[in-house]
Amino acid sequence: MTDPVTRAVIALYDRFTHEGMDRRAFMAELVRVTGSAVAASAMLGTVAAQAGCAPVVPTDDTRLRTETITWEVRQGRQLSLYSAMPERGGGDRPAVVVVHENRGLNDHIRDVARRVALAGYAAYAPDFLTPAGGTPADEDRARDMIGALDMPATVADGAALIRRLAGINDGRKVGAVGFCWGGAMVHRLALAAGPALAGGVSFYGPAPEPSEAARLQTPLLVVLAGRDERVNRTALPYVEAARAAGKDVRAVTYPDVDHAFHNDTSQARYNQSAAQQAWAETLGFFRRHLA
Repeated sequence: MTDPVTRAVIALYDRFTHEGMDRRAFMAELVRVTGSAVAASAMLGTVAAQAGCAPVVPTDDTRLRTETITWEVRQGRQLSLYSAMPERGGGDRPAVVVVHENRGLNDHIRDVARRVALAGYAAYAPDFLTPAGGTPADEDRARDMIGALDMPATVADGAALIRRLAGINDGRKVGAVGFCWGGAMVHRLALAAGPALAGGVSFYGPAPEPSEAARLQTPLLVVLAGRDERVNRTALPYVEAARAAGKDVRAVTYPDVDHAFHNDTSQARYNQSAAQQAWAETLGFFRRHLA
């Protein structure tokens, strides 16, 4: 169980990164909560994701082939993608689209793509900020750019990518997994791509309105954090509506963990036990739906 100050800082950081809180107001409140500017800086370092963390799967892992490519997914619309696949026969494997958080396509998401590839899939991690010039190094700027995206066009790009991947080989199955903003995108892609998406896993992503659930044609695994009230307020009613409509949707909530508990680059949020269980659930879901 985290201490009250850490809990307050995590809640404050969520307001800043997800609810549009002004940075100056965020820093002032952070200093007030922690007691000093030095303590605020130290605490922020444990809550925010750290770009310099060592990856779980090294970038030069000889079991994999990786590259960055650019595809025209729709007329006049391009996406840059990081691809990772097993060294042997990777192009013939089922595909999994790995959707980034609201920081854009960064090294952590590339690492997650390599984890997917080691599980036997052809992983593709698109940079949905490609039309805006690509993911910048500055995470605050990346979040601003994410907020300014034309969402209908972005969802259409993702759905077109899924259809392209499904069409590479006859009968190829395509799945998707996304985190935070990417988890919300998985929900949207499941509605937009329809049966072209064989299965989606949403990690703590805000869900559409429950009335949309009746249109769902894709099996979903919805991974939630017990302390994540902001996301759970939308995700749980959506799951309930989908199940009432006879859809293949299952939610798994991990108690006493925070939003982004799977992100191992955030010391205060990461929960190893829950993250490992959720990842095992994810791979089991893909084995069932992408075989």
